[in-house]
Amino acid sequence: MSGWIPDAPPSFLAFLTPNPQPFPVLPVMAIVLAAAYVAGVVRLRRQRRRWSMMRAGSFLLGCVILFVITGLGVENYSYALFSVSMFQQLTLMFTIPPLLILGSPGTLLLRSTPHHGLGLILLRLAHAGLRSRAARWALSPAVAVPLHLLAFYGLYLAKLADPILTVPGGHQLLDVAFLTVGVLFTVPILSNDPLPSRMSYPGRALDLFAEAALHAFFGVFLMMSTTLLVDRFAAPPAAWGIDPLDDQWLAGALAWSYGEGPTLLMLIYVVHRWFRDDTRRAVEADRHADAYGHADLDAYNEYLTALARKDAQ
Repeated sequence: MSGWIPDAPPSFLAFLTPNPQPFPVLPVMAIVLAAAYVAGVVRLRRQRRRWSMMRAGSFLLGCVILFVITGLGVENYSYALFSVSMFQQLTLMFTIPPLLILGSPGTLLLRSTPHHGLGLILLRLAHAGLRSRAARWALSPAVAVPLHLLAFYGLYLAKLADPILTVPGGHQLLDVAFLTVGVLFTVPILSNDPLPSRMSYPGRALDLFAEAALHAFFGVFLMMSTTLLVDRFAAPPAAWGIDPLDDQWLAGALAWSYGEGPTLLMLIYVVHRWFRDDTRRAVEADRHADAYGHADLDAYNEYLTALARKDAQ
């Protein structure tokens, strides 16, 4: 077993206990992202420009969860237990990305970055990225959905997990990959930031339904499996008294239940925005018609008037 696995059996307190990490990439990233976001908000405040505290709270909460999931005991226990590793991966893919994206970091970047020196270079790079074909391709459903399939079905059913986990830094590589896939999937669905293109609301709802079905089926498959899918988790410390098959069943239950919760909340949010935007457009159309008339309706009324004149003649 890896030296990074604690001796104490897993418990809620042990999950939140600081432990040494071999490659603390994501914990450091969480700290850097939070610091950069706070600096952007402070800069706007100094310029007497408003920024939603709801957005700030959402982004910072995402950073806190990212640090807790990858920088405390959860990370260490995920080396030995499939259920903890699955909980970590689901959180990285479905819980953290929506919180970060609802914080509108792209908009904050564009508003708070100075328009001179290094800030100007950063803004030009950001605008170039928004206009690039690579960004349009990376944020399309043609990329996000296959990546979701590869993240679970390809990793575990195609036996790709063991070769990756045996490589030094392979576990952290998977953590980064799950977070990246979650961000690429969530940005087109929830983001209010400037994007290369916008998905329609029916398209967003369809993507969420497809994702929910895929992960529910994967979770049920894990729960029904009578053989271990990942040899890496076949021998947890004997002192813990944990059966690997029971632990795999728990991992499947998490994939089936915990993975659906954030997706349902995202779907509710998308439907709410869909209704709100349709209502706003309808109100704007009515105001425009009241002020300037409705071309189609006016033409139809003129047609009826002409018919009435012919009948009168």
